[in-house]
Amino acid sequence: MAATLVITLVALIVAQGILVLGFAIVLLFKRSVTSSDDTCPKAAVILCLRGGDPFLQHCVAAILDQDYPTYDLRIIVDSEQDPAWQIATQCAESSGSTNVLIQSLRNPRNTCSLKCSSVVQAISDLDDSYEVVALLDADTVPHRTWLRELVAPLANNRVGATTGNRWYMPDEVSVPSLIRYIWNAAAIVQMYWFGIAWGGSLAIKTSVLRESGLLERWSNAFCEDTMVFRALRHMNLRLEFVPTILMVNRESCDLAGYFRWVRRQLLTARLYHPNWFLVLSHGVSTTLVPLAIVSLLIVAIQNSQASMANWLAIALAISWVTNAAMVSFLEVAARRVVARRGEPTRWLGFLGFVKYLMSLPITQLVYSAALSSSLFVRNVGWRGISYQIRGPWDIRMVEYRPYETCDNGESRPAASL
Repeated sequence: MAATLVITLVALIVAQGILVLGFAIVLLFKRSVTSSDDTCPKAAVILCLRGGDPFLQHCVAAILDQDYPTYDLRIIVDSEQDPAWQIATQCAESSGSTNVLIQSLRNPRNTCSLKCSSVVQAISDLDDSYEVVALLDADTVPHRTWLRELVAPLANNRVGATTGNRWYMPDEVSVPSLIRYIWNAAAIVQMYWFGIAWGGSLAIKTSVLRESGLLERWSNAFCEDTMVFRALRHMNLRLEFVPTILMVNRESCDLAGYFRWVRRQLLTARLYHPNWFLVLSHGVSTTLVPLAIVSLLIVAIQNSQASMANWLAIALAISWVTNAAMVSFLEVAARRVVARRGEPTRWLGFLGFVKYLMSLPITQLVYSAALSSSLFVRNVGWRGISYQIRGPWDIRMVEYRPYETCDNGESRPAASL
């Protein structure tokens, strides 16, 4: 029994190591596709807002300063009373840009999330001159060539959409923020290999939107990004990951906010992604095997089985060290990407690194709880709004309330993300 568990643990470590190595190589050595001004298609950048995110001002200013010949920014704010309305309006006015349109959400549908309602409204209002739609979130602060890099691979007829991903470098190195950092580092490796799009930086050809029926699906869905892979596969198209679109998020979080957020990420994968079983299998195996070894270790110590206890302890130590090494390797690769843009990368420090090592086993426990919860959750809170999840295409918003009337913890952007 003990030998089987140890062998299984080693096999899991090797498999994870191969996936991490492959993804890190992509980050380190794959260069972005470049395009000249005359080959850049007309693009619409869509930003959906509810609440004043900590870096919203920087986000809007950065979008309006893109090195891209022809694009328009469409901002959909939950309501004119939303704090994001004033922030977005002031940013647009101070920039002097003429390619930005700010609108309030006209029809908060009760059959989908507010995010999906906003995306559907923005895209439905576009005319036929737009060839590409690019989505991003308020916690994304894009560099000047963000849009050019994100759109360039779409010149390939086999590519229907492109995506990047997030990387956390929080200003406040707290344990909850480190737990989120560790989980995300592991998650984006899976997202790359399993083809899970990230709505924080996602570009889609408008022809794909028309032919795939994504707008109709979004009108009855909880999220907009996770289902893109399936839609593209049905059209024999590819989702392309752009390694230079690894976007730094410097927000901190608390443990409750992280738990709600990660459960929601897992829920969307369960609802809309064909590779959910692989995500679930990985989560279950990487949880149960170490827990079983810990249980056997306790039994071995109680029964004075020193030899077995030593081997089990060594196996757990190797697992801990290799997991730390894999995340650290990804950190090195991520810093290379971020440093090329001239952005700061030093954030952890010695004390933070010690906290990071201590946070590794805690991350696994919290993730396990969130994974279990995502299997059975039927009511989800997202920025102060409650949703009933009856099925992938059976979503009910319990009650719409403008953002300024929300007073619970889940309504805060930093808490709910």
